[in-house]
Amino acid sequence: MSFYDLLAGEIVTELLRQLNTISRKSCFCKSSAENLIASIQELLPIIEELNYSGVELTDFRQYQLNRFSETLRGGLELARKVLDSGRWNFYTNLQLVRKMEKFQKQVERFISGPLQAHLLADVHHMRSETMERFDRLEQRLDSMNAGPGTTGRQGMEVEEDSNLGIFVGIGLELGKNKVKKMLIERDYLSVVGIWGIGGSGKTTLANEIYRDNQVRSYFNNRILFLTVSQSPDLEQLRANIWGFITGNEGRTPTNYIFVPQGMSQFEWGTGTGTGTRTLVVLDDVWSLPVLEQLIFKVPTYKTLVISRCKFPKKVVNEVYEVDLLREDESMSLFCHSAFGQNSIPPTANATLVKQIVNECKGLPLALKVIGASLQDQPEMCWINARKRLSQGELICESHKNKLLDRMAISVECLKKKVRECFLDLGSFPEDKKIPLDVLVNMWVEIHNIDEEEAFSILMELSDKNLLTLVKDARAGDGFCSYYEIFVTQHDVLRDLAIHLSNHGDVNDRKRLLMPRRDTELPREWRKNTDLPFNAQIVSVHTGEIREMDWFPMQLPKVEVLILNFSADEYFLPPFIDNMPKLRALIVINHGTTEATLQNFSVFTNLVNLRSLWLEKVTVPQLSNATVPLRNLQKLSMVLCKVSNSLDPSALDLPQIFPRLSELTIDHCEDLIKLPLSICKVNSLQSMSITNCHQLCELPADLGMLKKLRILRLYASPELKMLPPGIGELVWLRYLDISLCINLKCLPREIGKLTSLEKIDMRDCLQIMNLPMPAALSNLKSLHRVICDEEIFYQWRNVEKAVPGLRVEVAEKWYSLDWLTG
Repeated sequence: MSFYDLLAGEIVTELLRQLNTISRKSCFCKSSAENLIASIQELLPIIEELNYSGVELTDFRQYQLNRFSETLRGGLELARKVLDSGRWNFYTNLQLVRKMEKFQKQVERFISGPLQAHLLADVHHMRSETMERFDRLEQRLDSMNAGPGTTGRQGMEVEEDSNLGIFVGIGLELGKNKVKKMLIERDYLSVVGIWGIGGSGKTTLANEIYRDNQVRSYFNNRILFLTVSQSPDLEQLRANIWGFITGNEGRTPTNYIFVPQGMSQFEWGTGTGTGTRTLVVLDDVWSLPVLEQLIFKVPTYKTLVISRCKFPKKVVNEVYEVDLLREDESMSLFCHSAFGQNSIPPTANATLVKQIVNECKGLPLALKVIGASLQDQPEMCWINARKRLSQGELICESHKNKLLDRMAISVECLKKKVRECFLDLGSFPEDKKIPLDVLVNMWVEIHNIDEEEAFSILMELSDKNLLTLVKDARAGDGFCSYYEIFVTQHDVLRDLAIHLSNHGDVNDRKRLLMPRRDTELPREWRKNTDLPFNAQIVSVHTGEIREMDWFPMQLPKVEVLILNFSADEYFLPPFIDNMPKLRALIVINHGTTEATLQNFSVFTNLVNLRSLWLEKVTVPQLSNATVPLRNLQKLSMVLCKVSNSLDPSALDLPQIFPRLSELTIDHCEDLIKLPLSICKVNSLQSMSITNCHQLCELPADLGMLKKLRILRLYASPELKMLPPGIGELVWLRYLDISLCINLKCLPREIGKLTSLEKIDMRDCLQIMNLPMPAALSNLKSLHRVICDEEIFYQWRNVEKAVPGLRVEVAEKWYSLDWLTG
């Protein structure tokens, strides 16, 4: 709580009003009241001056101010008693006069004593901070003279970011301590990094470390702060750093005859001024090739790298990732920007303030910019801001210029294809995990790339802090399923993707997006239905929707349709029937129970549909839907009811899905048996039947799936045996039977799987014995087995017959992450 909160708020205002009333009405206390008015009016300008000094208070000073605040509250109560006292009650009035005089002396004593000391202390702090600011400015000017200076938005970013952490205490202090330990206590780390999303306070943290007395003492004040930016002058930067290392920083770059391209510690000679520890801080680094040119491998020399990008450990030895603000820190920073104090004032709508702070999701820059934009605005403007923020819309020009445009710097430097993939992320709801399988399928279909390139793009966006990977601990190798990995994104980045996608006329946008869940489709769409929409991606996010809630839309170019909803029943949009180019359809119910889909007949004309994702819905009887989907290659049913759709007696899967190559059925509790016709889907290459706790049997003719390469049966506790026909899967490369806790044994026929590369059989508690080593000796391609300790040594015997085989004991791992998806 600031000094201004204690003194210049309602307490002083109300006290002055009461004292003025007393001076007009009460003959007994008139003189004391007038003296107090003069003292408090003298006090107010000093309060204002203290408030604008922006100094954090020590515990003792805060204690003094708290006591004086209580004194003022007591004076306010005393004034009210004076006004309520009857004129003829002489004894009471005499007591009140004495109390008024005592209160007056307390106020005057504080003004003449502690308050003056507070003011002098603040002046001292301001002088100290001013000198530090001049030091930093001088360093920055030196950097600019050396060539690396920033201009335009980049320069503004560094300057503004350096002010974000002033009112953020615990998180900033923890981060500073962790980075200090890397720099001071761990000599073997020559390059240390600070990594975080744009606007998260990276430069703030770097400046705190740069100013820290312990750090400055350790490096003997030999610290150079340089801003690199996106378009640096590398030669001048290198010359500046080299001059600083060698102690020749006073020279101009033209005086340097030679700057080495790189030097190992063993090549470093003596007599070049290297005995003193030095630290170079490289702020705003954007690329690995640039960074590699600015690092010199010199003893006693360290580099601190600040970047939005994650660099490999061979270059940046260890990284501190800047955390977003906690709830209390977020509120403090927002209130300082919006109200000039660190808490919600009594006159503000606390619920409204909390809702807007929550929309900022702990990002310091968002809290600062949005708070400042609402300063001194009436409540209706706050209500409008809350609404627009919830819809991913701009609330004012500064929201665009100071937040989204600054965040957009990270996107502008991306290659075109990667940028387009980033913008696609605006198609998904906020605060929800996005299954990577959905993203990969979408990117493959619309950006003309393969799965490997799509995954590489994902990693690039993750390394540049433009999304966050939430990965199953089991995932990560070449056989992992993408649905085991999820993506999340900060709301401000999602809003940025929507903002960048919404440029231009609505009919000409590449992406037609509903940013937040609503009860109906956007009015902007309805008003423009007289012309075709040229969108490639359409994303709809509603609650329950019925047939009459849709309106006709011409969408001839749509290739991806994403339907997000929360409902028990959902009527599929009639315009699906008029999407001749639709290649990927994602239907996700975020409600608590499986939704019944109506109008499934719109699938009739989806001749180009290649990928279908159904989540938390009751899948209709496929044989009764007017299919086949002749080009469907990937079918995923997650958290669905499938017993009707997969009726073994009525379903002819090869007829309905003649080109199906990947089938995923996950967390479908009512699946007991697979339809026998699945064994005739000759095109099937990957089958994942996971977390289906009622699955008790696999088809005996499973071996007919000659092209099957991946078979996942993870977490099928009722499955007691694998059919002998599994030995006929001659192209099978990966078998996952982990957490099949009632599986009794591996069939002897498994030894026929000459293409098998990996078996995951952790937590198969009933399998106590393997087939004889001779039966497994033909597994010449097998190079990795993950199993429990109880059967580990039996597999070790197989290692002798299978060169290159590596057997691992599984780590115990349990997860309920899927429940919160």
